[in-house]
Amino acid sequence: MDSLENGYTAVVIGASGGIGSAFIDHLRGDPRCARVLGLHRRSEPPVDITDEQSVADAATWLQGTAPTVHLMIDATGALSLDGRRPEKRLAELDPQIMARLFAVNATGPALLLKHLGPLLPRRQRGIFATLSARVGSIEDNRHGGWISYRASKAALNQIVRTAALEMRWRQPHVVCVGLQPGTVDTRLSAPWYSGDGSDLLTPTESTRRLLEVLDGLGADASGGLYDHAGERIPG
Repeated sequence: MDSLENGYTAVVIGASGGIGSAFIDHLRGDPRCARVLGLHRRSEPPVDITDEQSVADAATWLQGTAPTVHLMIDATGALSLDGRRPEKRLAELDPQIMARLFAVNATGPALLLKHLGPLLPRRQRGIFATLSARVGSIEDNRHGGWISYRASKAALNQIVRTAALEMRWRQPHVVCVGLQPGTVDTRLSAPWYSGDGSDLLTPTESTRRLLEVLDGLGADASGGLYDHAGERIPG
């Protein structure tokens, strides 16, 4: 990450997942990164993004451990819950599942921005990135289905945009973006993947590309959603 200061600190939330752990591996291999901290439900401290107190406690811990975080990556998210497939039509909508997906995919990242976002630099370049999805793009929705997941990721994209506008005033050098990692061979997507494998990325390849994208984004990119090739996805 050449765009961040030498000796930068990185935090990955959701570090126990396939994509999160791949981010950790890449960052540990970067000689310019002095410290990488991975947080998840079983870390110390534990972080459950659906529990605001655990997020607040993690922020307090980070303030004493790494007062300034230069790179913060939220690698959390859920496509389905309790083995339920994403809805193909409105008749399959379950309001309880929908609410829980919003809690994981939208409210959780918002809580990270609320409590951990202030640890990003005020006078230096910093990056907050959260995993979103192309299917969260309203303009790009041409097939329907996956209602709860699409809506929760659309909400996340709006949260990212709104947070970026607020950060512009107090942390003008921080880039706040959503990332579309592609179709990655992880526990999240594998049960619902039906392709021939030609478009399937390994977590290592996806995260390598995403870090390259982040490294090249300027302040004017803040608030946007970008895929693993660096393309800006419409809202």
